[in-house]
Amino acid sequence: MASAVLVHAQWSAPPLHSNRGRQAVVFNRKSVIVSSTSQRFPGIFRRFRLPTRSCGFVLGAQKRGNGGAAGNPKENQLARIALQSSLWAAETAYILWLFLLPYAPGYPVWAINSNTVNDLVGLSLNFFFVLPLANLVGLHVIQAPVLHPVAEGLFNFVIGWTFLFAPLLFTDCRRGRFKGSLDLLWGFQMFLTNTFLIPYMAIRLNNMSSVADQPPPKQSQLGLLIANGAGPVGLIGGIVCFVSVIWALFGRADSGFGDFASRWQFLELYIQTERLAYAFIWDIFLYAIFQPWLIGDNLQNVKISDRELVSVLRYIPVLGLVAYLLCLDSDLDL
Repeated sequence: MASAVLVHAQWSAPPLHSNRGRQAVVFNRKSVIVSSTSQRFPGIFRRFRLPTRSCGFVLGAQKRGNGGAAGNPKENQLARIALQSSLWAAETAYILWLFLLPYAPGYPVWAINSNTVNDLVGLSLNFFFVLPLANLVGLHVIQAPVLHPVAEGLFNFVIGWTFLFAPLLFTDCRRGRFKGSLDLLWGFQMFLTNTFLIPYMAIRLNNMSSVADQPPPKQSQLGLLIANGAGPVGLIGGIVCFVSVIWALFGRADSGFGDFASRWQFLELYIQTERLAYAFIWDIFLYAIFQPWLIGDNLQNVKISDRELVSVLRYIPVLGLVAYLLCLDSDLDL
């Protein structure tokens, strides 16, 4: 799935003996600098700044020699509309299939049973393994509920990955197209994951004509805190996801949850019988699509020396997002 149509201009390198009258165009992250080697232009016109957004936008057609336009705006518009419509259709299917219809494994939200509610409460109390790990080292101020480690690992893996998305959303170059509160969006995403992320992915594809020349919206206090703390968020979220996998494989080894084969068998049964677990598998699948999409649209936020590395790692679930957060440019204008 592609998030946008990118148009890149290409220039052929001119011979060294034929520079007179040519222009050199230099791109950097915040401006376009145009200079001329000809003496026909006054100095004031040889260097000027144009506002740009390196955000995967269709910036317009560029030509090389006698070549034609590098992109078709009408085709780009149709592709954007088709992709946006697909996302809204995915949101409708997500809500119907996972929340309302009785056909997916487990019970829909209107027929949820007490066992599922108890599991949700227990998993929430074991959020980020704070209570289980505290009990493990001898701190028993609050006793952690004893749940199957595979269920705990799956829950915390998805929540940890959701946590990692926060700085990515607050540094997204297209966040200005979302007119609501990003604070609330991410807060709800922590509880209902893709129920709120899919609409954001669709809204950020809104037509750029009305916002192309506007600066990014002012960050909220929470947004500034999370964006400026992207590094610690990346470390915490990455560690939680790693511990989740280890916990699912080896956690509560003295509580009779079996070996790897037994745990794998439980995972299969868990997904086939519990709506919450089934929904988490879909969340992992969608996050694996949205992570490289969002990072690819925001590579200009990464330090220049690390962009190639992040561009490659972004396709690896969790690890790519951790790399993006750790490599964010400290001079990024928030």
